[in-house]
Amino acid sequence: MRHHLSQSELSTARFAGLLYLVIIVLGISSELVLRAPLINLSNAQGTAESIRAATGSFRASLAADLIMALADAGLAVLLFVLFRPVAPTLALAAMVFRLVQSVLIGANLMNLQAAVLLINGGQDISALAPGQADAIAALFLNMHGHGYDLGLVFFGLNSLMTGVLIWRSGFMPKILGGGIAAAGLVYLIGSTLRFFAPELSTAFAPAYGLTVLAETAFCLWLLLAGWASRRLRIA
Repeated sequence: MRHHLSQSELSTARFAGLLYLVIIVLGISSELVLRAPLINLSNAQGTAESIRAATGSFRASLAADLIMALADAGLAVLLFVLFRPVAPTLALAAMVFRLVQSVLIGANLMNLQAAVLLINGGQDISALAPGQADAIAALFLNMHGHGYDLGLVFFGLNSLMTGVLIWRSGFMPKILGGGIAAAGLVYLIGSTLRFFAPELSTAFAPAYGLTVLAETAFCLWLLLAGWASRRLRIA
């Protein structure tokens, strides 16, 4: 079991932490700040009017999600490099599952693009009845939410694997591994409820606070990897 990282590994960890920070900031901003205030799936017309009045914010949320997906793909590779000496096969599996999540999130953005095309007249809707375009756009927005949760199934499995890698690494606190693994369970349960018991999703939503805490702690450890590694060696 290793108890410290080489200088090149410390640099890899810090870059991974930077990408993780980008993912956290853009992920929260795109969903909660830019997009969520515009969307009410129970009111298709009201949602369409909100998006028309704030198309710039909606497109900014799409761009933020795209950058987040690209950063996530880069982070998957960097974490593989970091954890490969710990358990090569498990690190490879974790990278693959995270990359699948990144692909799903990126491809799922087409649902947002389809919605904004329908709402803003970027698509011929002359054959549709009045209000039908807004209803179809709302369906695309709903599909985006489900597609995002599908991606989180793969991310949940990745988080379980990453938690084990952190636990076994020797150079990261085990409590951090436990937190990331617990976050993985939250993602898996939340996504399962979204597809198979959506009436329970709202009640389960507060559990996602654990994922924010665990991932932020992991991000900070990576950003401060040099300091953390020295402290671990001294201890």
